[in-house]
Amino acid sequence: MQTSKDFLHIFLDMGDALLNSGAEIFRVEDTLNRMGYACGAAQMNVFVITSSIVITMEFPEEGARTQTRRIRESGGNDFTKLEQLNDLSRRFCNHPVPAAELRKEFDKININKTKPLWKLLGSLLAACSFAFFYGGSILDAVAAGFGAVLIWGLQQYLRPVCMNEVTFQFVASFFTGCAICGLTLLCPFLRMDKIMIGDIMLLIPGLMSTNAIRDVLIGDTLSGIIRLIAALLLAAALALGFMGAIILFGRFGL
Repeated sequence: MQTSKDFLHIFLDMGDALLNSGAEIFRVEDTLNRMGYACGAAQMNVFVITSSIVITMEFPEEGARTQTRRIRESGGNDFTKLEQLNDLSRRFCNHPVPAAELRKEFDKININKTKPLWKLLGSLLAACSFAFFYGGSILDAVAAGFGAVLIWGLQQYLRPVCMNEVTFQFVASFFTGCAICGLTLLCPFLRMDKIMIGDIMLLIPGLMSTNAIRDVLIGDTLSGIIRLIAALLLAAALALGFMGAIILFGRFGL
């Protein structure tokens, strides 16, 4: 006979993975509620904000059991993993399986990481496309591609050692801004603003802002406000980083 203890940790891991893949609060709560009732729970209560998950499950002839998970990181975007987790939850709701089998299926999905090369190619394509779309030349787009490589490298090696995402956002935007300003000093025919536009798009917290608005509209006001404040802080750090680079190189007559 399955008990709440068998499923609670799996559901917490599932909610954590959903949040870190870019899911909005309502999707996480709804998914965990549906999975809980599908596995035989008589009562399910799920409370999710961007920094924690609280799940209370009650099975027939068993007292209520509550588990809490502190979410250290949230706001990522991995749509491939998000789709796989959604598919797993739908399959589980249609055909419930034992906790051990659900754990095995979840671990197969959660262990998969997006290959760095694919992230690099995506960053190159996005930066070059945006620079060209907003009026840059082919050379401006190529220069934006070099900035994308720098941002990708910082995301791979600098982000893990930064104390938080705001710090990384500022440092990454400052270094990228300095690189762009230095490049335009060496190559006056390049347009700094067009190159920066292409690279800024890689750092803008767009998904976080979108989910914040969706959370507020759905009724998850607290989570929406938290996400919106986080998005504004990241945007401010982004602007300050590039502004600092421009002011610094402005002394060289750029």
